[in-house]
Amino acid sequence: MRATDMNDLSNDDAPLPPDLRFLKTLVTVLTSVMILGVITIVALLVIRLNDNSGAVLVHPESFDLPPGIAATGYSIWNGHAVIVGDDGLIRVYRISDGELRDTLQIPTN
Repeated sequence: MRATDMNDLSNDDAPLPPDLRFLKTLVTVLTSVMILGVITIVALLVIRLNDNSGAVLVHPESFDLPPGIAATGYSIWNGHAVIVGDDGLIRVYRISDGELRDTLQIPTN
């Protein structure tokens, strides 16, 4: 090959082969998707970590259970603490003031 032929091969105006154009487009699209994914994850972390609602910390000993009754389970639901006692009763307390709202008997078979 002559020197002028080598210069013709390095011409930037020449179109890319179809396979190479496909790979270039694929890499560009995948890079864009990865960038959007990272931005989304960072945004979700920022939103989640700036949430001020916080966990509601309730312990069964903070409510007045009858003497001799131990809590076997408890849960929090809609501003109420639901405490299951070892006597077979479910007690529903209001979290804000600790007032006993309702008592339910667990049916035994």
